[in-house]
Amino acid sequence: MAQDAEHIVALLQSPWVLLAWTALLLPCLAILVFDLHRNNSHLMQLMKWVWALTVVYSGPLGLAIYWWSGRKEISADGPFRRAARSVAHCYSGCGMGEIIGLTLAVGILALGATGTALLTFAFAYVMGFALTVGPLMQEGTGLGVAMRDAIYSETPSIAVMEVVAIGVDLTLAGNAGPAQVLFWSSMIVSLTCGLLAAYPVNLVLIRMGVKEGMMDPRNTRHAHG
Repeated sequence: MAQDAEHIVALLQSPWVLLAWTALLLPCLAILVFDLHRNNSHLMQLMKWVWALTVVYSGPLGLAIYWWSGRKEISADGPFRRAARSVAHCYSGCGMGEIIGLTLAVGILALGATGTALLTFAFAYVMGFALTVGPLMQEGTGLGVAMRDAIYSETPSIAVMEVVAIGVDLTLAGNAGPAQVLFWSSMIVSLTCGLLAAYPVNLVLIRMGVKEGMMDPRNTRHAHG
Protein backbone atom coordinates (compact mmCIF):
# COMPACT_ATOMS: atom_id res chain seq x y z
CA MET A 1 0.00 0.00 0.00
CA ALA A 2 2.79 2.43 0.90
CA GLN A 3 4.59 1.55 -2.32
CA ASP A 4 1.44 2.25 -4.33
CA ALA A 5 1.16 5.67 -2.66
CA GLU A 6 4.76 6.40 -3.57
CA HIS A 7 4.05 5.56 -7.21
CA ILE A 8 1.04 7.88 -7.22
CA VAL A 9 3.04 10.73 -5.69
CA ALA A 10 5.84 10.18 -8.22
CA LEU A 11 3.30 10.38 -11.04
CA LEU A 12 1.71 13.54 -9.65
CA GLN A 13 5.10 15.24 -9.49
CA SER A 14 5.40 15.14 -13.27
CA PRO A 15 4.57 18.38 -15.14
CA TRP A 16 2.97 16.20 -17.79
CA VAL A 17 0.13 15.49 -15.37
CA LEU A 18 -0.82 19.17 -15.25
CA LEU A 19 -0.40 19.50 -19.02
CA ALA A 20 -2.66 16.50 -19.59
CA TRP A 21 -5.17 17.89 -17.11
CA THR A 22 -5.20 21.24 -18.91
CA ALA A 23 -5.72 19.46 -22.22
CA LEU A 24 -8.79 17.75 -20.73
CA LEU A 25 -10.08 20.75 -18.80
CA LEU A 26 -10.14 23.40 -21.52
CA PRO A 27 -12.43 21.48 -23.94
CA CYS A 28 -14.73 20.56 -21.04
CA LEU A 29 -14.99 24.19 -20.00
CA ALA A 30 -15.61 25.27 -23.59
CA ILE A 31 -18.41 22.70 -23.97
CA LEU A 32 -19.99 23.88 -20.71
CA VAL A 33 -19.88 27.56 -21.65
CA PHE A 34 -21.28 26.84 -25.11
CA ASP A 35 -24.14 24.75 -23.73
CA LEU A 36 -24.98 27.27 -21.02
CA HIS A 37 -25.07 30.06 -23.60
CA ARG A 38 -26.97 28.22 -26.32
CA ASN A 39 -29.27 25.79 -24.52
CA ASN A 40 -29.43 26.66 -20.81
CA SER A 41 -29.12 30.43 -20.56
CA HIS A 42 -32.29 30.39 -18.43
CA LEU A 43 -30.38 28.97 -15.45
CA MET A 44 -29.78 31.29 -12.53
CA GLN A 45 -26.45 33.09 -12.70
CA LEU A 46 -25.37 31.43 -9.46
CA MET A 47 -25.80 27.95 -10.94
CA LYS A 48 -23.82 28.93 -14.02
CA TRP A 49 -20.92 29.81 -11.74
CA VAL A 50 -21.47 26.62 -9.76
CA TRP A 51 -21.15 24.51 -12.89
CA ALA A 52 -18.16 26.46 -14.17
CA LEU A 53 -16.27 25.98 -10.91
CA THR A 54 -17.26 22.32 -10.73
CA VAL A 55 -15.76 21.76 -14.18
CA VAL A 56 -12.64 23.77 -13.29
CA TYR A 57 -12.10 21.59 -10.21
CA SER A 58 -13.00 18.20 -11.68
CA GLY A 59 -12.84 18.53 -15.45
CA PRO A 60 -14.62 15.72 -17.33
CA LEU A 61 -16.32 14.46 -14.16
CA GLY A 62 -17.69 17.94 -13.43
CA LEU A 63 -18.99 18.23 -16.99
CA ALA A 64 -20.59 14.78 -16.75
CA ILE A 65 -22.40 15.78 -13.55
CA TYR A 66 -23.70 18.93 -15.24
CA TRP A 67 -24.80 17.00 -18.32
CA TRP A 68 -26.61 14.39 -16.23
CA SER A 69 -28.29 16.65 -13.68
CA GLY A 70 -27.96 20.35 -14.48
CA ARG A 71 -29.52 20.84 -17.94
CA LYS A 72 -33.11 21.40 -19.00
CA GLU A 73 -32.63 18.47 -21.39
CA ILE A 74 -32.66 15.87 -18.57
CA SER A 75 -35.43 13.33 -19.09
CA ALA A 76 -36.54 13.25 -15.45
CA ASP A 77 -35.55 14.52 -12.04
CA GLY A 78 -35.31 12.81 -8.68
CA PRO A 79 -33.24 12.55 -5.49
CA PHE A 80 -30.13 11.30 -7.28
CA ARG A 81 -30.01 14.24 -9.66
CA ARG A 82 -31.00 16.73 -6.95
CA ALA A 83 -28.17 15.38 -4.82
CA ALA A 84 -25.75 15.86 -7.73
CA ARG A 85 -26.79 19.51 -8.12
CA SER A 86 -26.65 20.01 -4.37
CA VAL A 87 -23.16 18.59 -4.00
CA ALA A 88 -21.95 20.68 -6.95
CA HIS A 89 -23.36 23.79 -5.27
CA CYS A 90 -21.51 22.95 -2.05
CA TYR A 91 -18.38 21.94 -3.99
CA SER A 92 -18.08 25.23 -5.85
CA GLY A 93 -17.73 27.24 -2.63
CA CYS A 94 -15.78 24.71 -0.60
CA GLY A 95 -13.33 24.09 -3.42
CA MET A 96 -12.53 27.78 -3.65
CA GLY A 97 -12.08 27.94 0.12
CA GLU A 98 -9.82 24.90 0.03
CA ILE A 99 -7.60 26.39 -2.67
CA ILE A 100 -7.31 29.68 -0.78
CA GLY A 101 -6.73 27.96 2.55
CA LEU A 102 -4.05 25.58 1.30
CA THR A 103 -2.23 28.30 -0.62
CA LEU A 104 -2.22 30.56 2.42
CA ALA A 105 -1.36 27.85 4.95
CA VAL A 106 1.43 26.19 2.97
CA GLY A 107 2.66 28.89 0.63
CA ILE A 108 2.62 31.92 2.92
CA LEU A 109 2.32 30.86 6.56
CA ALA A 110 4.29 27.60 6.20
CA LEU A 111 2.06 25.85 8.74
CA GLY A 112 2.42 22.24 9.77
CA ALA A 113 -0.09 19.53 8.89
CA THR A 114 -2.50 20.30 11.75
CA GLY A 115 -2.47 24.04 11.19
CA THR A 116 -2.89 23.56 7.44
CA ALA A 117 -5.84 21.22 7.94
CA LEU A 118 -7.60 23.54 10.39
CA LEU A 119 -7.09 26.70 8.37
CA THR A 120 -8.11 25.03 5.11
CA PHE A 121 -11.24 23.55 6.70
CA ALA A 122 -12.16 26.97 8.10
CA PHE A 123 -11.86 28.67 4.70
CA ALA A 124 -13.77 25.87 2.96
CA TYR A 125 -16.56 25.92 5.53
CA VAL A 126 -16.95 29.70 5.41
CA MET A 127 -17.06 29.76 1.60
CA GLY A 128 -19.51 26.88 1.39
CA PHE A 129 -21.64 28.38 4.15
CA ALA A 130 -21.70 31.82 2.48
CA LEU A 131 -22.75 30.31 -0.84
CA THR A 132 -25.79 28.86 0.91
CA VAL A 133 -26.73 31.82 3.11
CA GLY A 134 -26.37 34.42 0.36
CA PRO A 135 -28.95 32.97 -2.05
CA LEU A 136 -31.39 32.31 0.82
CA MET A 137 -31.22 35.95 1.86
CA GLN A 138 -31.67 37.05 -1.76
CA GLU A 139 -34.91 35.08 -1.76
CA GLY A 140 -36.09 37.09 1.27
CA THR A 141 -35.09 34.78 4.12
CA GLY A 142 -33.87 36.58 7.22
CA LEU A 143 -30.21 36.31 8.23
CA GLY A 144 -30.89 34.29 11.37
CA VAL A 145 -33.14 31.77 9.63
CA ALA A 146 -30.78 31.50 6.66
CA MET A 147 -27.80 30.80 8.91
CA ARG A 148 -29.71 28.22 10.92
CA ASP A 149 -30.90 26.44 7.78
CA ALA A 150 -27.39 26.47 6.33
CA ILE A 151 -25.84 25.06 9.50
CA TYR A 152 -27.97 21.94 9.72
CA SER A 153 -28.39 21.36 5.96
CA GLU A 154 -24.82 21.97 4.78
CA THR A 155 -22.53 21.15 7.70
CA PRO A 156 -22.61 17.34 7.22
CA SER A 157 -21.83 17.66 3.51
CA ILE A 158 -19.06 20.21 4.00
CA ALA A 159 -17.53 18.24 6.86
CA VAL A 160 -17.32 14.98 4.90
CA MET A 161 -16.14 16.72 1.75
CA GLU A 162 -13.34 18.58 3.49
CA VAL A 163 -12.17 15.82 5.82
CA VAL A 164 -11.70 13.59 2.78
CA ALA A 165 -10.28 16.29 0.50
CA ILE A 166 -7.85 17.73 3.04
CA GLY A 167 -6.80 14.26 4.19
CA VAL A 168 -6.05 13.15 0.63
CA ASP A 169 -4.20 16.37 -0.16
CA LEU A 170 -1.98 16.22 2.91
CA THR A 171 -1.26 12.54 2.26
CA LEU A 172 -0.23 13.12 -1.34
CA ALA A 173 1.33 16.58 -1.26
CA GLY A 174 2.93 16.56 2.19
CA ASN A 175 4.62 19.95 2.57
CA ALA A 176 4.81 20.73 -1.18
CA GLY A 177 4.27 24.42 -1.86
CA PRO A 178 2.47 26.37 -4.64
CA ALA A 179 5.68 26.56 -6.69
CA GLN A 180 5.72 22.76 -7.03
CA VAL A 181 3.71 20.65 -9.46
CA LEU A 182 2.73 18.23 -6.70
CA PHE A 183 0.88 20.97 -4.82
CA TRP A 184 -1.54 21.53 -7.71
CA SER A 185 -1.81 17.99 -9.05
CA SER A 186 -2.62 16.59 -5.60
CA MET A 187 -5.23 19.33 -5.18
CA ILE A 188 -6.97 18.15 -8.35
CA VAL A 189 -7.14 14.62 -6.96
CA SER A 190 -8.18 15.69 -3.45
CA LEU A 191 -10.96 18.02 -4.61
CA THR A 192 -12.53 15.29 -6.72
CA CYS A 193 -12.25 12.78 -3.86
CA GLY A 194 -14.10 15.24 -1.63
CA LEU A 195 -16.83 15.67 -4.24
CA LEU A 196 -17.37 11.91 -4.55
CA ALA A 197 -17.40 11.43 -0.77
CA ALA A 198 -20.00 14.17 -0.21
CA TYR A 199 -22.45 12.95 -2.87
CA PRO A 200 -24.02 10.13 -0.79
CA VAL A 201 -24.23 12.51 2.18
CA ASN A 202 -26.31 14.92 0.11
CA LEU A 203 -28.46 12.06 -1.16
CA VAL A 204 -29.20 10.92 2.41
CA LEU A 205 -29.98 14.48 3.54
CA ILE A 206 -32.42 14.91 0.66
CA ARG A 207 -34.12 11.57 1.32
CA MET A 208 -34.44 12.49 5.02
CA GLY A 209 -35.98 15.85 4.12
CA VAL A 210 -33.16 17.83 5.74
CA LYS A 211 -32.52 19.65 2.46
CA GLU A 212 -34.44 19.92 -0.79
CA GLY A 213 -31.57 20.01 -3.24
CA MET A 214 -31.24 22.52 -6.06
CA MET A 215 -34.19 23.33 -8.31
CA ASP A 216 -35.02 21.16 -11.32
CA PRO A 217 -33.31 22.98 -14.23
CA ARG A 218 -36.38 22.37 -16.40
CA ASN A 219 -38.40 24.57 -14.04
CA THR A 220 -35.98 27.48 -13.95
CA ARG A 221 -37.15 30.42 -15.99
CA HIS A 222 -34.70 33.16 -15.08
CA ALA A 223 -33.50 34.94 -18.18
CA HIS A 224 -29.88 35.50 -17.21
CA GLY A 225 -28.37 34.55 -20.54
